[in-house]
Amino acid sequence: MPSIEVKGMSCNHCVMNVTKTLSAMPGIKNVAVDLATGLATFDAAALDPKAVREAIAKIGFEPGEVK
Repeated sequence: MPSIEVKGMSCNHCVMNVTKTLSAMPGIKNVAVDLATGLATFDAAALDPKAVREAIAKIGFEPGEVK
């Protein structure tokens, strides 16, 4: 299961924003975002790490590497 660190989240609204953004991406489902650890995990049929990082950055957060 791929994951990405998301820096800058401070509340449940942030978690919902990241969840909504990742869930809207083609091929990504079952998104789980943990505010305490700053980690978003998800299932991905096809994964474009650059697109995931760009989507996170576009909504105002600092993305880590997709692992």
